[in-house]
Amino acid sequence: MGCMYLGEFTGQGVRIAVIDSGVFAAHPHVGGVAGGVAIRDDGSVHDDYVDELGHGTAVIAAIREKAPAAEIFAIKVFGRALRTDVATLVRAIDEAASRGAHLVNLSLGTSKSQHRPLLEDAVARARARGAIVVSANDDGGVRWLPGCLDGVIPVRADWTGDRHGYSIAFVEDRLMLSASAFPREIPGVPRERNLNGVSFAVANATAFAARALEAIGPAQGPDPVAGIFAALDRACPGAADSPSTSTG
Repeated sequence: MGCMYLGEFTGQGVRIAVIDSGVFAAHPHVGGVAGGVAIRDDGSVHDDYVDELGHGTAVIAAIREKAPAAEIFAIKVFGRALRTDVATLVRAIDEAASRGAHLVNLSLGTSKSQHRPLLEDAVARARARGAIVVSANDDGGVRWLPGCLDGVIPVRADWTGDRHGYSIAFVEDRLMLSASAFPREIPGVPRERNLNGVSFAVANATAFAARALEAIGPAQGPDPVAGIFAALDRACPGAADSPSTSTG
């Protein structure tokens, strides 16, 4: 994964909603956010989006590293554990779109196919309001919703590549963005002992997408996902030239 990420751009003018466990906004790797909300189990919204788990903070820190000028809005769906239900997830996607997000970082998902119609509708509503979901396509051989849906930027984890690079490949005739599965490093801590996984591949990919959105500006055309991939490919010539049939 030798291509570097549109290094002259910083995500300026791009608003990113991060659906996760909230954020500790004062963390030095975060440096503040534009605001946030939390979604209760009953679907209601409140303003306590402080992170109790650390996962959302690490995700936002990874995005901030690569897109330091992006505007970040935290949407908390995890309280004391990294799990939620599909109704809350749908509510969070709708909230992200209503808050003016250009990108929706979704470092979670479900493998249950019965939830597909609800999530397809949520992705379509978000797209209609100018918000693009970035989410995991698969992990450990399992397909994830909504990442495997059309209209989403699908992400795969790269466990060996440069944290500051990305790659693009055709997988079953669909463009896929691969990014490092590791967050920002903690001094003195081996990266294998730090948080890691497809969640952070999604975060890194979201930051690259923010740089691409800044690069193409308002001239995104009718398909902004295609526009983002085109900008990423221009910055990394030949990245999408090698079709792949792997789904693992």
